[in-house]
Amino acid sequence: MAEAKNQIASQKLVERSGPLDGIRVLDLTNMLSGPYCTRLLADLGAEVIKVEPMHGDHNRGRRPVREGLSTFFGHLNCGKKSVVLDLKTEDGLKAALAIAKQSDVVVENWRPGVADRLGLGYEALNLLRPEIVFCSISGFGQVGPSSQRPAYAPIIHAASGFDLAQMEYQAGEKPQNTATYTADVFGGMSAFAAIQAALFHRQRTGQGQYIDVSLLDGMLNILVAECQEWQTPTNAPSRVYPPLRTADGFLVIAPTSQKNFEALVKVIGRPMWLTDTQFVNTVAREKNWTLLMSLIEEWTLMHTSLDCETQLATAGVPCTPYLTTEQAMRGPQMKARGATTLVNDAVGAYLVPNAPFQMPGLNTSPRQHVPALGEHTQSVLKELANMQSSAA
Repeated sequence: MAEAKNQIASQKLVERSGPLDGIRVLDLTNMLSGPYCTRLLADLGAEVIKVEPMHGDHNRGRRPVREGLSTFFGHLNCGKKSVVLDLKTEDGLKAALAIAKQSDVVVENWRPGVADRLGLGYEALNLLRPEIVFCSISGFGQVGPSSQRPAYAPIIHAASGFDLAQMEYQAGEKPQNTATYTADVFGGMSAFAAIQAALFHRQRTGQGQYIDVSLLDGMLNILVAECQEWQTPTNAPSRVYPPLRTADGFLVIAPTSQKNFEALVKVIGRPMWLTDTQFVNTVAREKNWTLLMSLIEEWTLMHTSLDCETQLATAGVPCTPYLTTEQAMRGPQMKARGATTLVNDAVGAYLVPNAPFQMPGLNTSPRQHVPALGEHTQSVLKELANMQSSAA
């Protein structure tokens, strides 16, 4: 019953307008950071025209693949229009320029200089449409000694200090393996935010804007404490939140404030800690953090993860068991918020997370259709470029 209600709510959202209705975006991106940015724009109602080469975006072959169609690709590109163009040909470039001339935003995440060499850089498009908002996303930014280096998320994680910081917190002998896309997702989100600001600026002034997004800059923005610690060393141990063993799994607890700590000791029956000089205040607890966590674990080991969570959360102590992605996406919190959407390709439906924000009364959920390769080539070229698909 709850799932049915959520699907009805999702359908009602589709019928609402989005805050970016009427905005057209030329999407010259591939891989992850750029497509994530433009998917968020599509989520808010923008018409996103994704230009792909004949073989398609690299992620069209990225697993998981069902009957030849990648759900990884769909996760990042639902709600867009797919147009196949060969940008190295005269017709392909002509078509792309015609679309750009009638677009509000252009997003690309090629290596710096590639867009200019193709004739699709900011200077060229600014001449066609001075009010264009042009966003470039790259690993290291558009200038500097590293700007021409190829970069994916793992490269940026290592180059930013993120991986070595994690190694220090894990007390490991080498950086840990990485398989997530923190730099890409945060970079895409940063580009998405900057584009909104540039559109607002254009509304006020009539002026377009060039945006230079660096994934490296984004990762350094994440490392707030680390950026300041090297400049003003405190020589104090970092407050690390370890996984605490329970009777049937693991739990993380974050008793960061005095109020949290007082609630914690009441639940676990350790009132003497309130006057113990090792734990009496925040400064003392930080100095003895490892000991404190080990003593808390003596209590968690005697209870199941669910029991720990129930007792602690009821008392207002920040905590959670470790969940799988499936458990999180199917969990009651996501369902209550209606925070996932079923999208569809030719094989069938699957869930993707919505953007991490909602605007009551407006549709900010993913649009449900995943485009086939070149599905919109004919219609877009006819409407915007007065051409046939020979540009492909």
